Amino acid sequence: MIGSFRCNQVKPGSCGMAAPGHDMAIVDEDGNELPRGKEGIIGVKVKPVRPLGLFTQYVDDPERTQSVFRGDYYLTGDKAVQDEDGYFWVIGRNDDVITSAGYRIGPFEVESALIEHPAVAEVAAVSSPDPTRGEIVKAFIVLAEECKTRDQSQLVTELQEHTKRLTAPYKYPRKIEFVDSLPKTGSGKIRRVELRRKEWSQQPKK
Repeated sequence: MIGSFRCNQVKPGSCGMAAPGHDMAIVDEDGNELPRGKEGIIGVKVKPVRPLGLFTQYVDDPERTQSVFRGDYYLTGDKAVQDEDGYFWVIGRNDDVITSAGYRIGPFEVESALIEHPAVAEVAAVSSPDPTRGEIVKAFIVLAEECKTRDQSQLVTELQEHTKRLTAPYKYPRKIEFVDSLPKTGSGKIRRVELRRKEWSQQPKK
């Protein structure tokens, strides 16, 4: 429903503009449109005309259906901002966004920075519990074959500094764990939810 089209200028980092036939906006959790530049949820307008191909409901789950159809919009669950030209800039899934010491950090931007480092073959960033900040960014990294014998403590520092340079000082992963593989769906999509669940299950019970 959103993409880059031949007739439009491509803005690197943006996922593009609404496709023809789709009225898209950034809305709050009640389906109210937000001003350009303000973070919210990508919404698909379904009233008065529902776009072709959009599902009608969750089968036998009216509560879940009601939770995603708010006002005139279907809420996709993707956090993003829309600039003055109408381009969408995705921050991450609503439940993937990491809130650390008041800062909201999208895992995608952390992953995008880390994957540019030659030592990184695959990466997933998730929230990890922290007694001071509430949450911090943790990166699970599969190293490139030629880097698997490198000193890991030195590599951690190098990757953290690399992320700071490409994003912002507060977005770097304060924890890094090197793994042999990442959990994925049958289609090859990394399952951040599984990593996040594992990370939070290790939090000491009060």
